[in-house]
Amino acid sequence: MKIDFKHSPGAHCESGVTTNILQFYGVAISEPLVLGIGAGAFFSYMPFIRLHGMPVFSFRPLPGHIFTRVMNCLKIKVSKRRFLNRDASMRALDELLEKGIPVGTVVGVFHLTYFPREFRFHFNAHNLCVIGKEGDTYTVSDPVSLILNELSYADLRRVRFAKGTYPPMGKMYWVKRPPVAMPDLKKAIISGIRLNCKRMLDIPIPYFGVKGIYLLARHLRRWDVQLGERKASLYLAQIVRMLEEIGTGGAGFRYMYAAFLQEAAVILGDPDYRRFSNEMTDIGDLWRSFACEAARRFKNRNDHHLCTYEQLAEKLTLIADREKSFFTRLRQHIQ
Repeated sequence: MKIDFKHSPGAHCESGVTTNILQFYGVAISEPLVLGIGAGAFFSYMPFIRLHGMPVFSFRPLPGHIFTRVMNCLKIKVSKRRFLNRDASMRALDELLEKGIPVGTVVGVFHLTYFPREFRFHFNAHNLCVIGKEGDTYTVSDPVSLILNELSYADLRRVRFAKGTYPPMGKMYWVKRPPVAMPDLKKAIISGIRLNCKRMLDIPIPYFGVKGIYLLARHLRRWDVQLGERKASLYLAQIVRMLEEIGTGGAGFRYMYAAFLQEAAVILGDPDYRRFSNEMTDIGDLWRSFACEAARRFKNRNDHHLCTYEQLAEKLTLIADREKSFFTRLRQHIQ
């Protein structure tokens, strides 16, 4: 049994799965539009949560928020479930597949057998879509892969119940009631932009949005003195992993948000969004430049020609200034 599901590679797992599921139900929109409607450009610095003993940095909202937000904006009814019992979770998955329903699932990366070993690490917020089963073998559409992949019953069961930070607990999600007509994209785009600006500018807690970038810059300034060079280097490596390797957005989400604004300019009939798009691309370049300098620092700790922690902090402060100005003006424009 295999659902007639079109697999398209994506830039990110959750936005890619969401885009492919929408395509299955006849809503043909791009992954950048999914990201923008889902208010997916974000930042958080959470030193009180540890991943491999180091603070968590994220460039997107919590896993699952993009899918939920997009489906709500497009008036598409969905269902989500978590499980305590592993076998019950697999039975529930099989029942949906028997009905011809593609099922999004959240899994841990470390034991995904089709991933190259060098890309496996303990990250429990990866999304893929299960679209078929033959015997004890499942067909999965994973947006980070160019082709469809297969997982055995035992392997899929294992990754759905990966242990560690944010265990997925068999989480799965699917469309309960498909749309009967093409949703109103203009309204969804405007709503997504407003929410994204609000999240980046208005959360009072200093760990999130633009405030979180400023806070990280202040802390980064003192890392080498407070933590010592070795531990400070590991913290830098953690930022780079979150920026460039783990599926938390990073500079890539800034570039995708720029592409979203380009599409918004056409759909909303407002060419000013192209200017905002170009500016967000420049901000993405700043994030990428910071990641490169940070990577050079932790790989060559004894090279005196590298950026100091003070200089890296200044780069982050510049990024925070640019994002604060960007989202402030974008909100003024949308109003």
